[in-house]
Amino acid sequence: MATVKLLTDEEARQSPEAWEVFEDIRATRKSDFVNNFWRALANDPPQLRRVWGQLKQVMTAEGELPPLVREMTYVAVSTANGCSYCVHSHTAAARAKGMTPGQHAELLAVIGLASQTNALATAMQVPVDAAFLAE
Repeated sequence: MATVKLLTDEEARQSPEAWEVFEDIRATRKSDFVNNFWRALANDPPQLRRVWGQLKQVMTAEGELPPLVREMTYVAVSTANGCSYCVHSHTAAARAKGMTPGQHAELLAVIGLASQTNALATAMQVPVDAAFLAE
């Protein structure tokens, strides 16, 4: 259960700033769907605008990382941070950008292995090899 109200479109229209962001989300994603994350953030329109702007810049702008790689990275970080909502949301986005079942299986294997080896390296406090340090 959410700790804040998930604003309906009618409620979001009461704030011109929130409604403008909702409309930008729809236009950017070419969809009428505004998900619950944005509906929750709409309770604080300035924060909604800021977070949407950051996400839009990082996840949709042209760059060297393909959109699918960005989404798969988001899934990995969301898993590490324990954000079930984000794992579901960005797995769906990765699938929409072409992630195959095989790629998803490999992603999960990498996430699982990294979690295990990270925990072992942390527990043993293994010092970083000089060859891995930036000069």
